[in-house]
Amino acid sequence: MSTALNGKRRILIAEDDRVSRRVLEVFLTKWGYEVLLAENGKQALTILEGDSAPRLAVLDWMMPGMEGVQVCRRVREHADRPYIYILLLTARSQKEDMLAGLDSGADDYLTKPFDAQELRARLHVGERIVDLQDQLIDARDQLRFRATHDALTGVANRGVILDALRREWARQVREGGSFGIVLADLDHFKNVNDTRGHLCGDAVLQEAAHRMSASIRAYDTVGRYGGEEFLIVVPASDSLGTLGLAERIRLAIAATPVATKSGEVYVTASLGVAVSSNAQPFDPQTLLQLADEALYRAKDHGRNRSELGTPMEAPGAEPAQDAPVKSGSR
Repeated sequence: MSTALNGKRRILIAEDDRVSRRVLEVFLTKWGYEVLLAENGKQALTILEGDSAPRLAVLDWMMPGMEGVQVCRRVREHADRPYIYILLLTARSQKEDMLAGLDSGADDYLTKPFDAQELRARLHVGERIVDLQDQLIDARDQLRFRATHDALTGVANRGVILDALRREWARQVREGGSFGIVLADLDHFKNVNDTRGHLCGDAVLQEAAHRMSASIRAYDTVGRYGGEEFLIVVPASDSLGTLGLAERIRLAIAATPVATKSGEVYVTASLGVAVSSNAQPFDPQTLLQLADEALYRAKDHGRNRSELGTPMEAPGAEPAQDAPVKSGSR
C-alpha cells in the first residue's frame, strides 16, 4: 500500500493568510505530499477529526475562531485514534510560548519566517514518528491477540472462553434471563492424526473452527476448550435456541469434506448443550458438567448429533435412566 493511500503522505495546512497558505501548498506539493487546506482552526479540527484524517498537520498558531494550540488540545483528546504529527508555525519566539505550544500537544514548532528545508526535515521526522507509532500499535495488538486467542485455530483460547462463560453467568445473576453453552467435540479425531498425520489434523481443526465461527451470532463466543473440543457461549438464548445453534454448527461441519494437503477428510462433530434459565439457574461448573454429560450421550448414541443436557445430570442429582457410561475415547 502506498503512503498516499494509508494517509501518511497526506498533510493538512491550516493557515488563515492566503499567501502563506499558498506558499506552503507549493512546497509540500513539490515534495510529494497530498495537501489538504484549511483557512481557520475550526475547519482544521473538522478535517483532523474526520474518518480519513491526514497523519501530518502544519498549523498556524494564530487563526480566527480557534487557535492552533486549541486545535492541538482537541486532537489529543482522541487518544484512541491514529496518531497525528502536528507542527506549529508561529511568529512567537519566546521560550514560554514554545513551551505552551508543546504542552498543548504539538510535536514541534517553527518560527516565521520559516526555512523551507528545515520544514522538510521536520516533516521527515514526523513521518518516522508516525511510522514508529503504527509499528508499536501493531506489535501491541499482535501480543494482545496471541494472549487471548488459540494459536492454531484463531478462536478464543481456553482462558478467554471460560471468562466469557463466567461473565455471562454473572450477567444472568444480576439481570435474569437465560443463556446457553455448547460443547462440541470432533468425532474420531484421533484417527485423523494417526492415519493422516498431525499437519492434516491441524488443518481439520482450523477449518472446523472456521465453520463454527461462521455459524454463530455476532455476540456469541467460540473458543478452543482443549484438543479437538470447542466451547461456545450463547447469550440470551433458551434451550430451543441453543440447541438450534448447535445443530447449525453440526451441519456446517459435516456439510463438505475438509480439503487438506493429504486429501479430503470427512469430519463430523458431536455436541452437548446446556442452558441456565430463571427457572433453572446453573453456575458455570454445573453448566459444563451438564454439557459434558450431554456430549457423551451424543457420542454413545452414534455421534454426529446434538444432545440437550438435563438437570438430572447435574452433580449430586440422581442419574437419568439413559445416562451413558463414559468411554475412554470420544
